[in-house]
Amino acid sequence: MTEIMFYHLEHKPWEQILPGQLAKALERGWRCVVQVGSVDRVEEVSELLWKNEADIFLTHGTKADGMADKQPIWLTSEADNPNNATVRFFIEGAVIGDVSGLTRAAILFDGRDETAVATARRDWKRLKAEGHEISYWQQDENYRWQNKSMTGD
Repeated sequence: MTEIMFYHLEHKPWEQILPGQLAKALERGWRCVVQVGSVDRVEEVSELLWKNEADIFLTHGTKADGMADKQPIWLTSEADNPNNATVRFFIEGAVIGDVSGLTRAAILFDGRDETAVATARRDWKRLKAEGHEISYWQQDENYRWQNKSMTGD
């Protein structure tokens, strides 16, 4: 089963979190897909990754760029996986479909958005019922991630 990590964002937005997570995944030799909630945002996310605040170089591509098989990070709004990624990040309300076959899925959601929180709860229940290994991460006031995995449904 896939390891699924829910990241409850309260102190920093995904724009500040995602580059570091992608860099760590690449250090481990993992190929990644970042699934964005809408096709209109894919190019904006691409620009953000090129000019991220942490100044981390993150080679990536989109459908507009082509050569998916050569991209360590692929940005999409669809459920595709043309670069054979083993790790998938879901941002901006991207619909979480079939995660089987992945090593890890990371779901980043805005803890200040009631709809995002409700969606994360529904996804948690569904993915847990499917038998995936699930954890829940929240930042403390010092911006360190704390595993606060839920014990109940």
